[in-house]
Amino acid sequence: MSPLDMGTALLRQMDAERAHEMAIAGLRYLPLGVPKDDPILPTRVAGLDLPNPVGLAAGLDKNAVAIRGLAGLGFGFVECGSVTPRPQTGNPRPRLFRLEEDRAVINRMGFNNDGLEAFADRLAHRPPGVVVGANLGANKDADDRIADYETGLRRLGGLADYLTVNVSSPNTPGLRGLQTVEALEPLLARIQAARPKDRPVFLKIAPDLSDADIGRIVEASLQYGLDGLIVSNTTLDRPETLRSAHAAEAGGLSGAPLKDRARRALTAAVEAADGRLPLIAVGGIADGAEAYARIRAGASAVQLYSALVFEGPGLVRRIKADLVARLKADGFSTVAEAVGTAR
Repeated sequence: MSPLDMGTALLRQMDAERAHEMAIAGLRYLPLGVPKDDPILPTRVAGLDLPNPVGLAAGLDKNAVAIRGLAGLGFGFVECGSVTPRPQTGNPRPRLFRLEEDRAVINRMGFNNDGLEAFADRLAHRPPGVVVGANLGANKDADDRIADYETGLRRLGGLADYLTVNVSSPNTPGLRGLQTVEALEPLLARIQAARPKDRPVFLKIAPDLSDADIGRIVEASLQYGLDGLIVSNTTLDRPETLRSAHAAEAGGLSGAPLKDRARRALTAAVEAADGRLPLIAVGGIADGAEAYARIRAGASAVQLYSALVFEGPGLVRRIKADLVARLKADGFSTVAEAVGTAR
């Protein structure tokens, strides 16, 4: 077991949020040392040149303080946030729970972060050579939540390599309502007006939407010039198979129990997009087999977060090694060649 994996085992003995804080503190000071990827792994998604298709999902590095260490773990891209225009403390603790028996996490963090200005300053001084995304949220007490997204797009447009509009967190009351038919077009029209012209903008959607709603989001995203969808966020669903004592906690569920629901949402998005819109798959990805399955299902890249809690930081390298082996075994010479081949 590597020192990093040993550290992960120790962190799992702590309170979940305290362990998260300690992990970020440690990652801040890891040397950059980005490993060189196999030549089969580089890929291009929405104009972004990625050294590999395995990214970090938003939520781990909310304040963009540990980009150096996270890149050193081998991620092809790192998404920081969610960040809101004004700092906010989030929901009362406890608000983060490990479901050990289920290989899952429930969080009701509530967009706790240091605010847009601190985030922007850190991005301005980030290490070179790392593809970094900014995940944008809205303040809980905002009178106009769409205006919060506009503020984030304008402030970070020249600092992040891509921006993600997160309207799918279940932990800010009413936020998911921006995905409804009535709210979606005004949201996307204002995003289109505020967005930087030289940076991709993605929309992150919930896994709890119907296939028809996902289809409408795809069409609206194409109409208003979004560059891709991230499919998907945490779920409010509670499968009957959950065994942990924390299973009834309020908040978004992620990790292994999310896998089937995230797969279904991806399938709906792939069918609706039909190759017209890049998709990034998230939710329940914990090994190379699942990452490869999502790529072959139609995702151009994948993201993970919760699996790191249980599998340790060496997971990223293991997934990449498995992807290389599977791509070569199936006769592909690039990741892009494999996208959507299982349809």
